[in-house]
Amino acid sequence: MAKQIASEIEARALLLEGVDTLVRAVGVTLGPGGRNVVLDQEFGPPKVCSDGATIAKEIELKEPFPNMGVQLVKEAASKTNDDVGDGTTTSTVLAQNILHEGFRLATSGVDPMALKRGLDIAASAIKKQIESQSQAVNGVEEVRQVAILSAHEEAMGNIIADVLNNVGQNGVVTVEDSRGLNYDVEYVEGMEIDRGYLSPYLVTNQDKMIVELEDPYILITSEKISAAADLVPILEKLSAVSRNIVVIAEDIEGEALATLVVNKTRGNLNCLAIKAPAFGDRRKAILEDMAVLFNANVISSDIGRTLDSVEISDLGRCRRVISNKDNTTFVEGVGDAEIVKNRVSQIIESSKEVSSDYDREKLEERAAKMSGGVAVIKVGAATEIELREKRQRVEDAIAATRAAMAEGIIAGGGTALVRAAQALKGELENDDRDVMNGINLMLKACEYPVKVIAENAGYSGEVILNGVINGKDDWGFDAERNQFGNMKEMGIIDPVKVTKSVIDNAASVAGMVLTTEFLITELNPPPLPAPYDD
Repeated sequence: MAKQIASEIEARALLLEGVDTLVRAVGVTLGPGGRNVVLDQEFGPPKVCSDGATIAKEIELKEPFPNMGVQLVKEAASKTNDDVGDGTTTSTVLAQNILHEGFRLATSGVDPMALKRGLDIAASAIKKQIESQSQAVNGVEEVRQVAILSAHEEAMGNIIADVLNNVGQNGVVTVEDSRGLNYDVEYVEGMEIDRGYLSPYLVTNQDKMIVELEDPYILITSEKISAAADLVPILEKLSAVSRNIVVIAEDIEGEALATLVVNKTRGNLNCLAIKAPAFGDRRKAILEDMAVLFNANVISSDIGRTLDSVEISDLGRCRRVISNKDNTTFVEGVGDAEIVKNRVSQIIESSKEVSSDYDREKLEERAAKMSGGVAVIKVGAATEIELREKRQRVEDAIAATRAAMAEGIIAGGGTALVRAAQALKGELENDDRDVMNGINLMLKACEYPVKVIAENAGYSGEVILNGVINGKDDWGFDAERNQFGNMKEMGIIDPVKVTKSVIDNAASVAGMVLTTEFLITELNPPPLPAPYDD
């Protein structure tokens, strides 16, 4: 197949064309004056959205070279969203600003590799400056303030703050649709494990790349499953009573995993395959914990049970399961509450008897996972479109509030980035002039989010930026109320963890694009095959 190639200046211009297209769509949502973007959907009504990561996912260009630019910068939004659930739009606009000036410098003869080294040096120093500005989030009211700001709605923020204060920073929280119009919270038994789905082909929600199953049956085994024959008997029995099954095993591979994927793609069953957490004896103990929570029997050769002997009565149940590529949450298992309580008591007693700190920690962790429970936030709305938008905001606000609880907060609205850049000007020196250009490029880019926020709200970006630069500490601009002041006192804050992730991912993707010299794609990609018609 013949290829088309673009190189050097032409390649950079084509990449930048795609980047600009993406950021024009995503950047308009930044700040309190940000606008909505309406996304057409293959099925159902259009979706109104102001989330940078969601908008970025939808953008794909017809022209292959500009589309490469789109896909590369989408990584900044996607990675930031995966890490902290917020800051996606800032990542993309920051990356665009770095690339515009970076391409100009590269065209004038500056070494792109040296530019990248400068970007990395500056990004590391900026993150340290951001950490030095951090203020810890202490107490219920400060968590509430962060949650309300992150949610852009007082009622939603109050619900999130109450939930996180009840379950803790690392507690398990899931979001569900409500049949009513308001928010509701339910605390149920549940467990989260640090294992995700084994195949993306099992995903039921393509937008979020997660598997969601309602009232699934749960097969728990300490064996490795590789042959289709091991699963077919129980799948046939299950098909008479349910279409949802979770398989938890030492490993699931080869024909066995393929069998689950085929059943999912054909619509016969919704399947979730997960590797059992931990290793050795601790893995066996955790599987027993799960069996108690879900009222299941662990299928193990240690007790003379094989997979071909599995009956429906051996399978556990729970109300709901949600799994991404890293974690799986089980909500409201059907296990007997008294038996679960006794199991937790046994684990706690065992933790008191061990001499090893490591063993004690792991036993306490098991007890916490079994007894911690799950908070379920139920989101209601008048229309399907509003429901999806509110649910997205709840999920993002939970992630951002957790980030603030983890590493503290800083002045929001781009102010902290401006202060970090000011503190580092003249402090970061390098004998290599090209590296120094990269350092200055990154420091200058830190001023850009303030300008975009101001311009989206209808004000002059340059005028507002000068006002922020001439201030000190937390002095910044409130674009919603059109006034300067102390950002923290006005309740305009950002989580430190989010801002550090923004810097990391914007610098990373910008450095990668800046050091791209050649683009290669198929000259005439073959058309998709037409559907078969009798």
